[in-house]
Amino acid sequence: MNFSFGTGHASTAKADVLVLPLFDTDLTDKKNPPSAWVKTDKKMKGLLAKTAQQEGFKGKGEQTCVIQTHGKLSVGRVILLGLGTRAKFNAEVLRMALGRAIKAANKLKAKTAVIQLPGVRELDAAIQSTVEGSILGSYRYDKWRTTNKDEKSAPRVDKVQLLLPDGVKKDKSMDATAALAKSIAEAANFSRDLVNEPAGTMTPTILAEQAKSLAKDSGLGLHIFDRKKIEELKMGMFLGVARGSVEEPKLIHLSYTPDDAAAAKRAPIALVGKAITFDSGGLSLKPSDGMLDMKTDMAGSAAVLGAMRVIAKLKPPFPVHGFMGACENMPSGNAYRLGDVLISRLGKTVEITNTDAEGRLVLGDVLAYANELKPAAIIDLATLTGACIVALGPWVAGAFGDDDQLMWNVLESARSAGEDIWRLPLTDSLKDVLKSDVADMKNAGDRMGGSITAAHFLKEFVGDTPWVHLDIAGPSNVNKDKGYMSKGATGFGVRTLVEFIRRRTAELNAAAADETIAPDEE
Repeated sequence: MNFSFGTGHASTAKADVLVLPLFDTDLTDKKNPPSAWVKTDKKMKGLLAKTAQQEGFKGKGEQTCVIQTHGKLSVGRVILLGLGTRAKFNAEVLRMALGRAIKAANKLKAKTAVIQLPGVRELDAAIQSTVEGSILGSYRYDKWRTTNKDEKSAPRVDKVQLLLPDGVKKDKSMDATAALAKSIAEAANFSRDLVNEPAGTMTPTILAEQAKSLAKDSGLGLHIFDRKKIEELKMGMFLGVARGSVEEPKLIHLSYTPDDAAAAKRAPIALVGKAITFDSGGLSLKPSDGMLDMKTDMAGSAAVLGAMRVIAKLKPPFPVHGFMGACENMPSGNAYRLGDVLISRLGKTVEITNTDAEGRLVLGDVLAYANELKPAAIIDLATLTGACIVALGPWVAGAFGDDDQLMWNVLESARSAGEDIWRLPLTDSLKDVLKSDVADMKNAGDRMGGSITAAHFLKEFVGDTPWVHLDIAGPSNVNKDKGYMSKGATGFGVRTLVEFIRRRTAELNAAAADETIAPDEE
C-alpha cells in the first residue's frame, strides 16, 4: 500500500472511495461544521446528509456508513467513519476507524482511496494512526485457501492519498511519519503471518529460517544454536520441554549493533519472546478445544521478530538483542514427566508439577542467557497464562515487574502505540506457592493468581536487572473482527516494543545534546 499527501477539498477527490472520519457533533454543528462534510454534501445536492440520516449514521464510535455517489462526485462511494466524542478521541480510535474503512473499501473492490485527515491537534499522530490502521485493516491470511478464488484474487486498496486539513501545508516530516508507520504496520502483519501459520509449517527450524531471512534482509546479526549447543549452554529446562518432540529445538539470537563505536558499548536492551511453536500440554495434555489454537503459542517470538525488523531501520544509538527459545511441547515416551527435576542454566533446580506450564521453563533459561549481556533492561513477551485472560479479558495484556521506571516507560509506550496493557502486582505472598519439597522451586503453583506466580517464576532468572514481563495470552489472538483486527493473530507487542525503542533513542539523543551545551550558553 502506497501513501501520498494532498491538499484541496474532499469534494473534488478522484478515487474509487472517499473516506470521511466524523465526530458525533460534526453532523449537527451549525456554527463550525467540517468543511469537508459541508462541501461534499453540497456537491451531492444534500444526498450525503440525507442518506446518512436515513441509515442512522450519527458519527458514533464504531459506526461505518457506505454511500453511493451516483456520479455526483469523482469517487464511486463515500465511506463515513464515526469517531465518537472529541473528549474520548485518541490515535487508537482513528486507527481502529481506518481499519474498518479499508475493510469496507476492499469489499467494494476499490483500488484507490482518498482519506480526509481529521482536524486534530496532534496531526503527526493522526497521520501515523491512519497509515497503520489502513495497512493493518487490509491484512488477511488466506495462504491455504483454495475455494472462493474470486474473493481471494479481488483487488485491494493499494494507493491512498491523505488529504491534509484546511490551512495545513505539507512538509517533509509527514513523509517520514508515514514511512515509519508503514514499516511498523507491515512488521505487525509479518508477525501475524508467523502466528497464523499452522504449527506443521511453522516448526522451530522454520521459525529459525524466518529469523535468518530477516537478519539477511535487515542487516542484523544472527546466531542460531542447535540442541548440541543448547546442551553446552546447560539449559536443562529448555531441553526438558523439547524432549518430547521429534522437532529439534532452536535458540535464536538476533542482534542490532550501532555503527558508532561509543554507541555500541552502551548497555543493550534485551527483548525475549516465547517461541513454543505448538503446545499440546505435554503429558499434562490439554483438551482438544484448548489445543486448537496452540500454534499461536509463539506469538511472543513473532512480536520480537517484527520489532527487530523495524529497529534495524530505526538504528538506535544502543544495541538491541532479540532472543527466542523455539521448541514444541509434545507427549511421547521421551517427554519430561510430572515429578521430574530439571536443572536450569543458573543451576536452580525445578520440580515439574505441570508439564503444561512449559513456557516459563524455556523462558527462564533464555532470560538467564540474555541477562549475561548485562542489559540496561529486559522485556519479555509470552502467551503465558490463561489466568491473565480471566483477569483482564481477551483484549488486554498484563504487565509485571518491580522496576517502576521501566514499567512506566513500557506502559507509556503501549499507550502511545495504541496497545492496551495493564500493570498487575507481583504479590510477595504468592511467591511461596512455588516452594518445592524436593527442589529449589516448582514450575507451577495453585490455580488462583496463576499469572502472578508465573511472573514470580520468571523473575528468578533476571536477577536485579530492570525487567518487565508482558503476558499477551489474550490480545495476541482474537476470535472476531474488530477495527483493524481480523480473526486470528493481531501482531500485538510489535508497536509497543518499537515505541519503547524510539522513546529511549529520543531520551539518549536529548541527553547527548544537553552535554554539548556549555554552562554559559544557556
